[in-house]
Amino acid sequence: MRKQIALIPAYDPDEQLVELVRNMKQEGFDVVVVDDGSAADKREIFQAAGSDAIVLTQEENEGKGAALRTGLSYIRIRYERDYVVVTMDADGQHTVEDAKKLAEEAQRCPNALILGERSRAGKNIPMRSRLGNAVTRDIFCTATGVDVYDTQTGLRAFTDETAGHFIVLPGDRYEYEMNVLLYCARHHIEMLGVPIRTIYENGNKSSHFHALRDSARIFRQIAKFAGSSFVSFLVDYISYVLLLALTGSVVLSNISARALSSVVNFSINRNLVFRSRENLFRPALQYFSLVAVILFGNTLLLHALVGAGVNRYLAKMVTELTFFTISWTVQKLVIFRKKKETAHVTELMDGNTPALPML
Repeated sequence: MRKQIALIPAYDPDEQLVELVRNMKQEGFDVVVVDDGSAADKREIFQAAGSDAIVLTQEENEGKGAALRTGLSYIRIRYERDYVVVTMDADGQHTVEDAKKLAEEAQRCPNALILGERSRAGKNIPMRSRLGNAVTRDIFCTATGVDVYDTQTGLRAFTDETAGHFIVLPGDRYEYEMNVLLYCARHHIEMLGVPIRTIYENGNKSSHFHALRDSARIFRQIAKFAGSSFVSFLVDYISYVLLLALTGSVVLSNISARALSSVVNFSINRNLVFRSRENLFRPALQYFSLVAVILFGNTLLLHALVGAGVNRYLAKMVTELTFFTISWTVQKLVIFRKKKETAHVTELMDGNTPALPML
């Protein structure tokens, strides 16, 4: 049984934080609260919370993402391994019962990210929250091929096996949580949804989410992810056309174009989209191993189509679309199939892997 830790970033909280910390402690959780540069008149609240929690302080308001990274870094040093982290908001939206549900699911699925899905009925969800999540959900699905119902939920759970990846992700404010989802989609980390209660106090007026500013940050991350995929596709196809004109070899042109576009895509994703600080060897090995497998099948089909008399340029497009469909189907039905009837599993249908070089 892994140690269960509640991580709560807080900016200008009210007394609900003290009650939440106390209740989580009573349920056997260790609690880490990060004071994200709150006003001086909130010191008594953090002092009271400190009776049942470790309180870390950021002198300036750096944002939710920065606070989460601060907490995760502390937890990794303090506990080292064999723990489950449940991130919670400090404004009363999340219940102890739901936090326990997510922690239990993370215990069962240690390599997954567990997401608290707010009610799909949404009768008491404020319009700005309902609309914002709907738009973000659709854009995220379009850009990644992954269907996550609640992209903006702050109630999440994951083990130490996954936490290490999240510490190095960029984004100081609300875009950080979107970066986590993008990272999981990019690295094929399973995302499981668990239904939770939907609680909003006074229409969620206590939320520090700025609709326009923070939504722009979130959408910018998604746009960069999709843009990287599109640029890589253009590099792949244009290189194929040019090399085909120079060499006349379909196989050589396809292999060379895919190799070039894969390097471009990997570099863009690592340095600009995700700004990963991980050691280069492991993600590069995983990425190019997958590229090699896809390239082999891609080249065989392209060669067969051209040999059968199909126009060489049309054959390239047909090949890409074919492997898009194959990848989508295999990942949905085999690799990322639902493992539990009770869980809302977001199948990682990452069609961007083989057809268009969008890993």
